[in-house]
Amino acid sequence: MNLGMNMAGKMGRGKIEIKKIENVTSRQVTFSKRRSGLFKKAHELSVLCDAQVAALVFSQSGRLYEYSSSEMEKIIERYGKFSNDSFVAERPQVERYLQELKKEIDRMVKKIDLLEVHHRKLMGQGLGSCSVAELQEIDIQIEKSLRIVRSRKAELYAGQLEKLKEKERELLNERKRLREEQLRERLMRPVVPLTLQICDKGKSTEDGGRTKHSSTSDVETDLFIGLPVTRQ
Repeated sequence: MNLGMNMAGKMGRGKIEIKKIENVTSRQVTFSKRRSGLFKKAHELSVLCDAQVAALVFSQSGRLYEYSSSEMEKIIERYGKFSNDSFVAERPQVERYLQELKKEIDRMVKKIDLLEVHHRKLMGQGLGSCSVAELQEIDIQIEKSLRIVRSRKAELYAGQLEKLKEKERELLNERKRLREEQLRERLMRPVVPLTLQICDKGKSTEDGGRTKHSSTSDVETDLFIGLPVTRQ
């Protein structure tokens, strides 16, 4: 029985979504409970820690509820004095920080303007007001920039050329490998003797070309030197 009650109690204590309670009755009940709990915690804090605590709560209807560990007026007066002292002490620091920040912004704006003017001059714009010394300085900066660009360009070309050479070496090695494989295949083929080839040819003509083979064997192959002799 007790176990069932404990389980029911645990199940009933779910997390409450923090938003406005739409039901008026439930809202009033929750306000009363939470207000009492807040004042209870404030009292415990003041007793346990020997602190001066004050809490003010206004209901939706405008009714005031308050708690204070001592006289409320003294606590409010002390709070007002502390707030004013803190504001007065911090105000000069804030103003000084704002002034320094404004000066820094002015310096950055001027620096940006100078950089924009210099950039236009490097692009060949607004050179009418430049002196000879300024033009010489611009010329030196442009030449320096060109050297840097050309050096970087040469590095890129050298890298591309090295890649092409490496690709060429790979292709040559692959071609050499293929030739070696072809040569090995030829060397590994069995060599058939010439006499065996002739016998194979004779056997192939036994059935269908026996007469042809015999006729070719009757051909005279004697060698004669001198004038041709008419034979009967």
